Amino acid sequence: MTREREEFDHAAALEACAHGDQQALHAIYLHEGGRLLGVVQRIVRDRSMAEDIVHDACLNIWRRAGTYDRSRGSARAWIFSVARHLALNAIRDRRREVVTDDPHQVAPLESAALQDVADWQVGARMDHCLAQLEPERRACLLHAYVNGYSHAEIANHTDTPLGTVKAWIRRSLERLRECMS
Repeated sequence: MTREREEFDHAAALEACAHGDQQALHAIYLHEGGRLLGVVQRIVRDRSMAEDIVHDACLNIWRRAGTYDRSRGSARAWIFSVARHLALNAIRDRRREVVTDDPHQVAPLESAALQDVADWQVGARMDHCLAQLEPERRACLLHAYVNGYSHAEIANHTDTPLGTVKAWIRRSLERLRECMS
């Protein structure tokens, strides 16, 4: 983890975006663009699509920066959640595409709509289950699965022993599985 990334104030950058400061959005992109692309590409498994999604995510971050609420989590996690949600929506949209030989045939969308409801319910339950975890353990999970940090990077970032980080992540995943079932 570089010192520069640790010192970047994501919340201040979002606040500046909310006030129309284009340089703040540029700074967010410089600090997080590569990592955003990596996270999105892991979800959609297509480099070109991932680049488009990161572009759209930056536009959404710009437009919605004023909706960020510090009391609900870190600014960096909020930025990554914008990109992650766009990537997941792109996957869902791809699933809805139905190729037919008959150009006059209309594909039914009922199953796609039901899947959207199911996905939303799972997401809401995941948010509930994550909220049940201790803050430092939840942060470790989010660093690993949202930010893409290795266990060693998390240990360094949180100033926690590596073995403790590994144990927290393993136990937290077990608690999430129990909560989700």
